[in-house]
Amino acid sequence: MTDTTSPISRLLHYRTEHLAKGEAVALPIHASSTFHLPGDPDGSHFYGRNGNPTVETVEAEIGILEAADVVCFPSGMAAIASVFYSVLRTGNTILVPSDGYYNVRNLLSTQFEPMGVTMRTCPTAEMAAADFKGCKLVLIESPSNPGLAVCDIAKVAQRAKEAGALVMADNTTASPLIQQPLDLGADFSVMSDTKAMAGHSDVLCGHVATRDAKLFEGVKTWRRLAGAIVSPFDAFLLHRGLATVEVRLARMNANALALAEAVQGHPAVNAVHYPGLGNDPFHQVALKQMNGFGPIVSFELADKSNAERFIADCHLLSPATSFGGVHSSAERRARWGDDVPEGFIRFAAGIEPTADLVSAVTQALDTLS
Repeated sequence: MTDTTSPISRLLHYRTEHLAKGEAVALPIHASSTFHLPGDPDGSHFYGRNGNPTVETVEAEIGILEAADVVCFPSGMAAIASVFYSVLRTGNTILVPSDGYYNVRNLLSTQFEPMGVTMRTCPTAEMAAADFKGCKLVLIESPSNPGLAVCDIAKVAQRAKEAGALVMADNTTASPLIQQPLDLGADFSVMSDTKAMAGHSDVLCGHVATRDAKLFEGVKTWRRLAGAIVSPFDAFLLHRGLATVEVRLARMNANALALAEAVQGHPAVNAVHYPGLGNDPFHQVALKQMNGFGPIVSFELADKSNAERFIADCHLLSPATSFGGVHSSAERRARWGDDVPEGFIRFAAGIEPTADLVSAVTQALDTLS
């Protein structure tokens, strides 16, 4: 009989369907740094840096969503760094989005360029037509953070591979429930699980997923040697968040779309960026490769003063960086040096009742008109 059970159901029952009578239903936190190992090593657990049962359970659960092998890390940037360090060598070239998360470019410019790695940049919107010749690795971020530009992942992957390059997709703004970069041809899918996967603004985690055994071993070996391990306590929090990720994302996506539709005609708003809108320039390619459009809406107000006033006056809004939590949050992204207008706001929709959130946002905007 063909198993038609959804990935979410298989994730939820990954442990429970194999439990023996009397075993704990909740995932145990294995806090030990060392494990009982008399005699010679035999492949079992022996030291926390090499493996931990709690962490491995969470990796297997995320692996169900990615349909791939997964390595967890203590942050999204640690996950991205693991691919860079395991793949890039002196003389290599990497292509990255010029409009993606700024810390990626900072990492490359301060750590890898001095070691002889060349970084090239390209806007996400132009990535499918980019010149991949001579690249060892191509990083895409779709939708991009914070502008929400979308690139055709399948086309990028096909053209990059023809040029001999590996492709890594940063799937943080979407998640594997909304988008499957590995199905579209990417070699790596990475994500900051700090965001929607954990979902409660209380843990830093990240992961790398790949279906290539050699690439998987390279990333896992780098983690072991570098010691970039996630703690079993944080892994447990991520596990707990995964149990509700589908229902949380459903509300967050619905809220984001409702907000985008509500603010796009508001007189205080100069522009709205959200691939779920029919008039968004990236709507058609998003429809082709995404199942939903994500929890982030970006929009532009007149200036810094209006942006700061909106964030302060909206009572269902936390002024904070990051996204993917249960509480809606927003920030003026120019404060971090992003190449955006001073009044550019990245709004991360939470799980508040949709009508309440739309009302709070529009009322705060009304005071600016």
